[in-house]
Amino acid sequence: MAVTMKQIAEACGVSRGTVDRVLNNRGRVREEIADRVREKAKELGYRPNTAGKALAARKKNYVIGVILTSEGVEFFEEVLNGIQKGQEEIADYGITLLVRSMKGYHVEKQLALMEEMKASVQLLILNGINDERIAEKIQEYMRNGLPVITINADVENSGRLCYVGCDFNSSGRTAGGMLGLLCGGDAVVGIATGTVKVLGHNQRITGFSSLCKTRYPKIKIEDIIETNDDDETGYEQTCLMLKRCPELTAIYIVAAGAAGVCRAVEESQRAGSILVVASDNTNSVREWMRKGIIKAAVCQNPFGQGYHAVQMAAGYLVQNLVPASDYIVKNEIRILENIDE
Repeated sequence: MAVTMKQIAEACGVSRGTVDRVLNNRGRVREEIADRVREKAKELGYRPNTAGKALAARKKNYVIGVILTSEGVEFFEEVLNGIQKGQEEIADYGITLLVRSMKGYHVEKQLALMEEMKASVQLLILNGINDERIAEKIQEYMRNGLPVITINADVENSGRLCYVGCDFNSSGRTAGGMLGLLCGGDAVVGIATGTVKVLGHNQRITGFSSLCKTRYPKIKIEDIIETNDDDETGYEQTCLMLKRCPELTAIYIVAAGAAGVCRAVEESQRAGSILVVASDNTNSVREWMRKGIIKAAVCQNPFGQGYHAVQMAAGYLVQNLVPASDYIVKNEIRILENIDE
């Protein structure tokens, strides 16, 4: 016979309402009581009534909105694969996803997509532009009962429900450590970021810069360009940077646009003297690593970001599971010998 919340309440000497709040994350309960309830539930073999919750969810026809700055960005292919996998696993709840993509980092375009979705969804997963207007819109949605989960790119001071993605500062520090080891702690570096409009890209630069300053003081950051996560822009801007800075001995690629940056390095006839460290395990990064241009990359888990964002969204809608914390994926170091693992 299935264990009930009433039985757990009696065993713990608390009310059924307290057990419900603990097991469904519905409100505050003293930590020692919450721990006792969870332990007793585990001991008794309590299982939530997922069939009943699925039936109730199907009647509500939940829709989760997804907005990604993904057009033309190879990295997001795996994010979308993760989203699709997550959607397949919540199909029994009758939840559908409404996915919209955009190219570039135009605040007005993202605001328009958010407004377009507002009346049609019960929760929004947003790959956000780090702009005050986006933060204010998220705050407005949260106040009005439309929860927002940020994915891959967080938005400062937005009050979002949670963030699912990479620790970008750690990623930048790791890249700085790798570059320092590879160059012997002495290099003149050009940074090819994606855009200053993405919080994570800025955090990577901060992490990289701080690590180099403390660990490798002979590494000098000479120039910073923006690729806008676009290969052609990356190519053009890198060509200009190489002309401006003939003394460059290394490049740190913060985000997408790696193929363009590497093509510019190759065509400059300076590939043998410029050390390149990149981000993410995309097809382009692997290709240029095999060519010998990229020496190492710091990678995140795009599939996991998409998958876990959908799972957390469904848990919140169906079971009132409020995320206890952000979901941070692990950074991984890739070199030629393990890029296909």
